[in-house]
Amino acid sequence: MWEQQLAEIRKGNNKTLARCISVIENEVSGYEALLQALPSSDIPVIGITGPPGAGKSTLTDALIGLLVTRGKNVAVLCVDPSSPFNLGALLGDRIRMSEWYNNPMVFIRSLATRGSLGGLHPKIIEISDLVKTAPFDLIIIETVGVGQSEIEIAGLADVTIVVMGPESGDEVQTMKAGLMEIADLFVVNKADRPGADLLVKNLKLMFHIADKNALPVPVIKTIASQKEGIQELVETILSLLDQNSHNDKRTWLLAEKAWHLIRQKKMNTLTKLDIKKQIESTGKDFNLYRFIKTHY
Repeated sequence: MWEQQLAEIRKGNNKTLARCISVIENEVSGYEALLQALPSSDIPVIGITGPPGAGKSTLTDALIGLLVTRGKNVAVLCVDPSSPFNLGALLGDRIRMSEWYNNPMVFIRSLATRGSLGGLHPKIIEISDLVKTAPFDLIIIETVGVGQSEIEIAGLADVTIVVMGPESGDEVQTMKAGLMEIADLFVVNKADRPGADLLVKNLKLMFHIADKNALPVPVIKTIASQKEGIQELVETILSLLDQNSHNDKRTWLLAEKAWHLIRQKKMNTLTKLDIKKQIESTGKDFNLYRFIKTHY
């Protein structure tokens, strides 16, 4: 059913790719058959996350520019906050990256979180696997920037970049471990502002204290608006991708993705209203743990 569309995507037809993304995003009838027809792919995924205002979109724009000059075809999935009215993407990163909108080597798609708390679109795994069918060299996923709940990106990306601004320097010690532990690479953006050097020092010190025997997580200073530090960033990303191809991280990524999809499918037919009705029918002698064991 989907062979012709997938053949077009493999040829680099971005219009067909965009339409198929919408099919998955909106769960159009037959979308599961499309997913089951997807070929396996090892196109690397770069995840970019971090708190709001750190300059993730500007950094992504600078990364695209350098990768394109190197002859790389790049896909970018930008996850934006949802509109409360139509659940569409509220910001639209394609406007902020307008330079690449008509570039044949770049595909940019804005996706809405649709209420997902992890900073990602609920169908991001499926959509990224579809994009891997196309002839891209790299896929970049930029999360919504909701703060410390974005750790889902670690289960999707081959390399996870956490972007921080100098203003985050005083917050490093109080940040939740989750966001800090997912980083394969830290970027201190807007490094021309006061506090950048202190933030770099604090980040390196934090990892040294946490585990003196572990390999240090690279910390790179950039000024994305001026394209400074981007060359070093790209070289570090490519080096990390090469390292990851020689360890078991890819297997763990597949296991993580499978776990998320299985959980999502298992919960698909279950609603809080159904649970509420079942609880109401149990009467006063209610025990939450007996209830779960009995019903689920």
